[in-house]
Amino acid sequence: MAVNVISSGLSTTVQDLGRPGYYHLGIPVSGGMDRFALRAANMLVGNDEAAAVLEAVFLGPELEFTAAATVAVTGGDLPPRLNGDGRGTWEAFPVKAGDRLSFGYLRSGARVYIAVSGGIDVPVKLGSRSTYTLGALGGHEGRALKAGDSLPLGAGAGAAGKGAIPAGLRRMPGSPAELRMLPGLYWHRITAAAGKQFFADTWKVAPEADRIGYRFKGGTVLDFVPREPPFGAGSNPSNIVDACYPYGSIQVPGGTEPIVLHRDAVSGGGYMMLGCVISADMDLIGQLQPHSPARFVEVSMDQALAARADRQAALARLRAHLGR
Repeated sequence: MAVNVISSGLSTTVQDLGRPGYYHLGIPVSGGMDRFALRAANMLVGNDEAAAVLEAVFLGPELEFTAAATVAVTGGDLPPRLNGDGRGTWEAFPVKAGDRLSFGYLRSGARVYIAVSGGIDVPVKLGSRSTYTLGALGGHEGRALKAGDSLPLGAGAGAAGKGAIPAGLRRMPGSPAELRMLPGLYWHRITAAAGKQFFADTWKVAPEADRIGYRFKGGTVLDFVPREPPFGAGSNPSNIVDACYPYGSIQVPGGTEPIVLHRDAVSGGGYMMLGCVISADMDLIGQLQPHSPARFVEVSMDQALAARADRQAALARLRAHLGR
């Protein structure tokens, strides 16, 4: 039982909830950029929430099914079509052998998650089926999909769907997107006025936005506190002696354009970090298109923990709605 790839779209990869535990070795967490949407897609088709799905960016693939299954598409508004007929997003629908799933043009968001009952059954690598393309690890042969690939499905591919998810239970970024962040260890490197302006500015997503990181442009250049560069740090004021990069950390090379490190980011380097976008808002970044406006919002640790609890409560409401 398999799904055949007729065309791959712009960049379609196999992803699950990622492979934590190897970041200290330089292997990133990977996994879905929008974990909420990935979980929701799996719930709709009766899978475990951590099952492997397909993540498609901007342009969807065309897929052919070799047996009956249930499918759901969540995340951005990329209209699915079954044998040319429109289907809804955030809802489960059945497919049969020989059916073809394709997609229209993207209306909003950036990434969609295509779940198939049974899950995409590629080999597990370091505890995950997620694709890390830079390291040629996981997924289907460690790479994005291409025409002619065949993806096996796991047990339970014929499971019935779970209905639909109403708009009130979905989560997508606003405009401008508000990205809550905790100032970090190197916040003291910029002046008080620069820090205040950083939060006051409205930034825009740059074209350089992918699974490694999202660059933002259009804000005010940071003003750094003068210093004597420490040995090994380099002369640019944004340089530091190499340090670890937490997931979601914000580096600003040269003080000009912030970069939020995402699922496939490197684990360390020599740029100072202003802080970290909180885990509850990292999903939102994965749904931002280039040129989308965004603002960074300062929060405390207590507020960050409360946001994480709110996110868990939203997942609980979703499970209850679908009878999970």
